[in-house]
Amino acid sequence: MTGRPFLLLTSRVDDALAAQERAAFLRLTGLGDDAVVHVRLEQGPVLPLDVTAYAGVVLGGSPFTVSEPDSAKSATERRVEGELTVLVRELVERQVPYLGLCYGVGATSLALGGVVDRTYGEPVGTTTVRITDAGRDDPVFGALPDTFAAFVGHKEAATEPPPGAVVVATSDACPVQAYRVGSCAWVTQFHPELEVETFVERIRAYAHLGYFRPDEQDAIIDVVRAADVSAAHDVLRRFVAAFR
Repeated sequence: MTGRPFLLLTSRVDDALAAQERAAFLRLTGLGDDAVVHVRLEQGPVLPLDVTAYAGVVLGGSPFTVSEPDSAKSATERRVEGELTVLVRELVERQVPYLGLCYGVGATSLALGGVVDRTYGEPVGTTTVRITDAGRDDPVFGALPDTFAAFVGHKEAATEPPPGAVVVATSDACPVQAYRVGSCAWVTQFHPELEVETFVERIRAYAHLGYFRPDEQDAIIDVVRAADVSAAHDVLRRFVAAFR
């Protein structure tokens, strides 16, 4: 490997899901094993962290939700949230390339002064994402199709992006599907990192966590298996290609 690696941050409490997420990230970006440093946030404190040691930082999805009241959050969730607030602010301030996925919308919006609540939470399944007019000129989103299918499944969303953020993708059910802050920080509400079978495994793992009724599981999986979300994967590819 030449150059700096990418840092992948995840917070999956299940070892198999964490390994699956890392493997999918490597497949979808084309990065080699030695080009990615994987850090699991739930396993212990990660700060201080030299963010300049990495070509870019990617924050993966999580079962954590920032809009839960603090009293409902575990000590681990509160620690991770606090560390990400510090980290995201530093990444943006120092202009280190950053891509936050799913949980990234919540953590980033919280850190930078946006509003995250349950107004635009989305049921587990697929949605149609549209590139905004501003997104047409974006270095990551600008080359994507005008509309494309993507996987979603969230209890919360950014009702208001942070001050100065540029919304680059939207949908009917959730107005803020992706935004950019500054010149090299992006977040997505949808899941660019999920392949079909990865998402199916996630659905099964989260069947009793309140995202959907357990009796809906099979029907949701049928919808997911029929979807073509290849264009959504291009978000990851374009981010990595821009900064590797």
